[in-house]
Amino acid sequence: MGIDEDKRATLRRFAAVGAASPLAVVGNRDDDSEVREAILGYLGTTPGAHFSKVRDDLKLGTGEAQHHLRRLQDDGVIVSHRDGDYRRFFQAEQFSSYEQVAMSYLRRETPRGMIVALLRDPSATGVELADRLDVSRPTISTAASELEGVGLLDTTEGYRVARPETLLTLLVRYAESFDDRTAAFASDAASLVRYDP
Repeated sequence: MGIDEDKRATLRRFAAVGAASPLAVVGNRDDDSEVREAILGYLGTTPGAHFSKVRDDLKLGTGEAQHHLRRLQDDGVIVSHRDGDYRRFFQAEQFSSYEQVAMSYLRRETPRGMIVALLRDPSATGVELADRLDVSRPTISTAASELEGVGLLDTTEGYRVARPETLLTLLVRYAESFDDRTAAFASDAASLVRYDP
């Protein structure tokens, strides 16, 4: 059986990022350490990715991904956060509990779209959000309840993003790992920040 060169190139690209991390695998270098460094590098650029995304983007087998993620977690190099049906992974000691929850929801299309839309236009209503995201009004209501439940949204008077600075920072820092709409938002983000010395 031949070596999958596409997989090898993907692993090497992310392993280079992972090897530069202060959490890099130390000791003897082998194929296993390259895979673990690739996972570490991938999570450095795509924090909050769930198991299937890590596996698929790095072109790993299911057992292979499970083994290495478990090993990295046992070694304290990565941590995971349960998000409904998903387990999301992060480099250890890089994100607060709040940021882990925030990244988990930012990895979901509708909640991320709502947060981006509300950061752009804090007065947007549920109907306007539904129109902008091309989803139903009940979908917006459900997502708003979830976001409020985890402290990312305040629905006391309309919809208001809680801790907008933190969410804006996460969106801008990891924009390329989301989608084109978020990348476009990140390039415009400077206009949303007010500097008042």
